[in-house]
Amino acid sequence: MREFYLIRSFPHPVVTSLSRHLIRSFPHLDKPMTASPNLSNTSIELRPIQFRDLDEIETLSRANPFAAKRFGEPLDLGIYLDRIRQYYGLLKVLSWFPNPYQNLLRAYVAQRERKILGAIQVSPFNRTASTWRVDRAMVDPACGAQEMGTALLRHCLQTIWEARTWIVEVDVNDRSAMGLYRHNGFQPLAQMTYWDIEPKLLAVLGAREPDLPNLNPVSNSDAQLLYQLDTVSMPPLVRQVFDRHISDFKTSLFGSLLSGIKQWFGQNEVVSGYVFEPQRKAAIGYFQIRLDHQGEVPHEAQMTVHPAYTWLYPELLSQMARIVQQLPSQSLRLASTDYQPEREEYLTQIGAQPIAHTLLMSRSVWHKLRETKQVSLEGLQLSDVLGGLQPARKPLPGRMMWFYETPHPHRDDRSSKPSIDRNNDNDPCDDRDLT
Repeated sequence: MREFYLIRSFPHPVVTSLSRHLIRSFPHLDKPMTASPNLSNTSIELRPIQFRDLDEIETLSRANPFAAKRFGEPLDLGIYLDRIRQYYGLLKVLSWFPNPYQNLLRAYVAQRERKILGAIQVSPFNRTASTWRVDRAMVDPACGAQEMGTALLRHCLQTIWEARTWIVEVDVNDRSAMGLYRHNGFQPLAQMTYWDIEPKLLAVLGAREPDLPNLNPVSNSDAQLLYQLDTVSMPPLVRQVFDRHISDFKTSLFGSLLSGIKQWFGQNEVVSGYVFEPQRKAAIGYFQIRLDHQGEVPHEAQMTVHPAYTWLYPELLSQMARIVQQLPSQSLRLASTDYQPEREEYLTQIGAQPIAHTLLMSRSVWHKLRETKQVSLEGLQLSDVLGGLQPARKPLPGRMMWFYETPHPHRDDRSSKPSIDRNNDNDPCDDRDLT
């Protein structure tokens, strides 16, 4: 073990006498200083995920104290590790250059002494990548779950600078996860409920013919209508956090090709449509359903309805029920929020079963700015504020005159009488003394 002596290394007599005096005054200076034995052990490496980490992540996910919920994610670290192993090479190549699927597997791990202690998976929520979402966070409970979870979260906040807002969805009964995100600046945004509709109930709903005369398929030319429907269907605060634009409702050429390849291989299929109101020239309802042709996982549906047209809920649900009847018998899952009471009331009325209650939380970029640089206004002087308004150089007098002002004769302002032209012969006051 290395030892460091602070004073006894000076050979000069004067310094030696001074050192003896200091040692008598401060005896602890005569003791050697040793390095902390736990300093190297407590150092944690935060890095992107690698293929060799997947086995340890699978073990870590079984004792996961923090679970960010995201139903329907095909590349969840906690569920679909086999699929990630199969396509890891392709996902790694896609992450090297800008493309719509660059962040399909954006994950980081916390490592200490070649042991994975935690992992986090994030992804952009919108097309402009201004809002990001925490998809999955898992930490080993034996290594300090709160500290390790905070380190992983803050690493993402500092690494992904394009994110202005962060969102996460946690189980309402998971107090440890909720405490972790509240500690790192996340605030409640909305409460969500996930519903499951059994195949028998779907058969009953699909037996009725839906009344949807203006049901149209979705294309990129309808992005403006769908954007307006999405905007009016949510509160202003949620709309600001989601920060969706018209481009979020368009499908790129690469995305269309990828969807066609998936459908050709028989993995899944996406069917969508919207209801058009001719009088208002606006979209009043929209649905999207992801169908599983293999019958392994439930079908997943999304539904957006204009607040003034809540009568569309049974019609759209009957339309989706008729679509899934042509596939293997599976249940249908969809979500509702606390600002959609009509949807929750209708789902309860038809007998849908709630399977999960989650809390949607958000974190603004202002927390990141406050953590990055703290500015105190107490010691700020007025001269410091106005320093930027001072000229950088001393101004030089100019040698050019842009205009010439003709001098006017001196006029006595004490008299309000007008001046009189004495050369005018017709003036009757020519010989008078006007002083």
